[in-house]
Amino acid sequence: MGATALSGRDVLRRSLVGQRRHLALGAVFGAGHQAAEALVPVFIGLVIDRAVGRSDGSQLLWWLAGLAVLYVALSFSFRFGARAGERAAETAAHHLRTALVGRIVEPAGGADEGRLPGALTSIATEDARRVGAVCMAFVLAVAVLSAILVSAVVLVRISLLLGLVVLLGTPLLLWLGQLLSKPLERRSHGEQERAAHSSGIAADLVAGLRVLKGIGAESAALARYRGTSRDALAATLRAARAQAWQGGVVLMLTGVFIALVALVGGRLAARGDISIGELVSAVGLALFLLGPLSGLSRLAAGFAQGRASAARIAEVLGAAPAVTGPAGEAPSDVAATGPAGEAPSDPAATGPDAGRIRMSRVTHGTLDAVDLAAEPGELLGVVAPDPADAAALLGCLGRRSDPESGSVALDGVGFTALDPARIRTAVLVADHDADLFEGTLAENIAAAAPEGHDLGPALAASGADEVADSLPYGTETPVTERGRSLSGGQRQRVALARALAADPPVLVLHDPTTAVDAVTEARIADGLRGVRRGRTTLVVATSPALLAVTDRVLFLEGGRVTDTAAHAELLDRYDTYRTAVLS
Repeated sequence: MGATALSGRDVLRRSLVGQRRHLALGAVFGAGHQAAEALVPVFIGLVIDRAVGRSDGSQLLWWLAGLAVLYVALSFSFRFGARAGERAAETAAHHLRTALVGRIVEPAGGADEGRLPGALTSIATEDARRVGAVCMAFVLAVAVLSAILVSAVVLVRISLLLGLVVLLGTPLLLWLGQLLSKPLERRSHGEQERAAHSSGIAADLVAGLRVLKGIGAESAALARYRGTSRDALAATLRAARAQAWQGGVVLMLTGVFIALVALVGGRLAARGDISIGELVSAVGLALFLLGPLSGLSRLAAGFAQGRASAARIAEVLGAAPAVTGPAGEAPSDVAATGPAGEAPSDPAATGPDAGRIRMSRVTHGTLDAVDLAAEPGELLGVVAPDPADAAALLGCLGRRSDPESGSVALDGVGFTALDPARIRTAVLVADHDADLFEGTLAENIAAAAPEGHDLGPALAASGADEVADSLPYGTETPVTERGRSLSGGQRQRVALARALAADPPVLVLHDPTTAVDAVTEARIADGLRGVRRGRTTLVVATSPALLAVTDRVLFLEGGRVTDTAAHAELLDRYDTYRTAVLS
């Protein structure tokens, strides 16, 4: 799995091609609507020449009936054209949002690198909407060009000179509108970048509001957001000024063009080259063209904003994956050999999902030549007094990134030889600050559980059954976004229950009991061994209660493995270990 070279133009093209059926319908009906609109002044001119000028009442009635039919066609074509265009726009935006979310949650990662969650939300909503709006702009562009074409044909029939003025002047006006949209496109891209960053800061502030209040940092956080918001406002105003300037200049040029058409038509009528009805038609068409031609500036602005948003979407969709591997290859496919083609040391423990995890001479971040081995069914503790060591270890075990040197293997197969999605299924790394989702308590716990899996053991082992008992509707009690309706300890127990209910072959828990009391922690320690019996479990923590129930503990100090032994033995051997777990 590698990075896909993708440009904003590719995103736009795929969005338009994907909606070609709706776009075709919208374009046909839109063109019909604008053609009917253009024929209205023609009909009025004919009424004047063939009915009013001749004082013929019957002809007047016939032409008025024809005009009524024209308006009915105009109404229906507008209805169906607008519906098809809007459907194309909304469907394209929906597909982009789906693609963006799929890329962001892809096991290979990489799409969220250097981007705040709020920024990604802005790209998946506002930018996707703007690219989708290009579909509607395409329908409108076809309709506008149809109006210009029909008007030009009619004007040529009235007078060759009038037709040439329209046919030569329209492309020039289009080219000027495109030229004037370039500054807007650049500023629109900057506006969206700053707006997304501002949204990201706001989302982070809301998520950490309780913590900010607890440490008294509201003023500093607010000042930071004010500065970011001011930058976003300034970028928006620059884009608005560019759009207003572009729209004003295009409108002025359009007015000059329409005045030129009316002037030429008036001189022809004064010489008797065209009739009064034809003059009315010509002036009416000139006035009618004011709408489509002035719409060109809005269409140019829409295309410019769509291109800028498409470029931002392309950056996310085309982001290089954080990790790579051959797609679809599972451990059972290659478990007959070790990483270097040698027979595994324990063939009995190399079947699918056996749960053997091994790190060999891994150097990554603060880790330095770390060796770690957890056998199938083992409960292994890991004590890392330095949080950076723990973070680097978790990153390698969950394959959020690959080590700089050394290897990590699952059931005798190196991580780099496995599809990242396969690793996510077999190895679950449960962070201590895992978020909950909006929904019921049961839905949160069963989010990753196998279908039909009994949640009772996970609830009991994590102490989340007590949380359910304390809530008005038990496990059916609604939980607000990120679990803010629960206390810190309750959230942590529900998150632990979710990890246990997933029942993966390898479960890595990081500080799962930091927010619970000692009695609950002891209960969780006892329940953990029972619910994970026969499954491999790593507990990265400094909790004495949890470490006491492990089979052995790996002591990681200064990025290196100091020792591996039973918890009680390490307490006797190392002052630094005692300080880490008993302080």
